[in-house]
Amino acid sequence: MQHQSKDPLHGITLERLLTTLVDKFGWEALAREVNINCFKNDPSIKSSLKFLRRTPWARKQVEDLYVHDQLSKRDEGIGEGPWGKWEK
Repeated sequence: MQHQSKDPLHGITLERLLTTLVDKFGWEALAREVNINCFKNDPSIKSSLKFLRRTPWARKQVEDLYVHDQLSKRDEGIGEGPWGKWEK
């Protein structure tokens, strides 16, 4: 039997996490959520990754936003599918 990690970021690279957030929110909205210059001034995945890898407090904010978004997405899915009526 394999042990499943309870860490919501398990197996998610910082690049994948950031790309997912940019695709969903865009740079402008992401900059409003996480107030850092690399999201505001000429943003790119590469420059943002470099900054986030060196700045633990900013990385934590971005990771927290990702986890919150993923949990919201999961909660919105309740009620769908063949067992939806039983899950409510």
